[in-house]
Amino acid sequence: METSAIDRVRASEFASETTYLNTSTCGLLPRRAADAVKALVDDNATGRRQGAGDHATVVAARDGFARLVGVGTGRVAVGGSVASHVGLVAASLPPGAEVLAPTGEFSSVVSPFAVRGDLKTRYVPLDELADAVRPGTAVVAFSAVQSSDGRVADLDAIRAAAAAHGARTLLDASQSAGWLPLDAGAYDYTVTGGFKFLMCPRGTSFLTVTEEAQETLPVLFPGMAAAEDAWGNVYGPVERLAAEARRFDEPVSFLSYHGAERSLELLAEVGVEAVHAHATALAARFREGLAPLGHEAVPGTSAIVAVPGLGGREPDLAAAGVVVSARAGNLRAAFHLYNTEADVDRALDVLSG
Repeated sequence: METSAIDRVRASEFASETTYLNTSTCGLLPRRAADAVKALVDDNATGRRQGAGDHATVVAARDGFARLVGVGTGRVAVGGSVASHVGLVAASLPPGAEVLAPTGEFSSVVSPFAVRGDLKTRYVPLDELADAVRPGTAVVAFSAVQSSDGRVADLDAIRAAAAAHGARTLLDASQSAGWLPLDAGAYDYTVTGGFKFLMCPRGTSFLTVTEEAQETLPVLFPGMAAAEDAWGNVYGPVERLAAEARRFDEPVSFLSYHGAERSLELLAEVGVEAVHAHATALAARFREGLAPLGHEAVPGTSAIVAVPGLGGREPDLAAAGVVVSARAGNLRAAFHLYNTEADVDRALDVLSG
């Protein structure tokens, strides 16, 4: 029988000692990414390397992410957290600007706007978001997939409503990039924490910005990496900022990006479409298996399955070696390329007890 790319990388790259269904919290590191991080640690500990890491790995990770989400490298900035990237967008808005977001949206997506104190922040239920865009809305900030319950936003409707009213869109792809195909160029901004479905080490985060939006985004923390000629700006103020999105880069953790390069390489080998088909099929199997046990999951086709009111079972599952999470009262299970039907059945078996 022919072996799929997913089967091959599962066998060669992953060795989980648990039934791991918690990628919404943190993805498993592929072996190649872990090896890259370990090699850099050893080099830094023994003095074999000049400098803390290789700038080429940051370039490669940026390129890999750009290809994954369908934009040119010149639209991608790198950093360490979603909150920092959203903070750039928040800093670009004039006082009194309205930001529209879903009720219960992840904190990192909305807090940078809220703490400014001089913006109008408005929240509506996710399924009402498109209809709530109005004249005067400056930014619609939302996740493609909700962290608390795995619901997938109506992306087409929200984009159309924002365009009709001249609002910019900020999409958080942290819970979707890696399993849900993404055209980042369809949004003014996207932000993506790399340590979930992209399977990068924590400390990797990617911002995409259209060329038009780059004109209004402030450069808040420029270092030599944000300069057009990085090595020509080691001392003194940066003379000329990079012409592309690189000017918005934060100084990054080399350990994180040495691993990120390899994780993104693996995803490119498998293909997001293949991961989507695999992960959503496992999620559907889990939803179907819950019904005979008397549990009703949040409906949909997401790779993330939430079961309202069942969050209290998370410790029982953990004790049985099944790793899930509890969010907003929900039991949350997330399925990715390293999961199998046996993982689904094991979780159902524990829940039936």
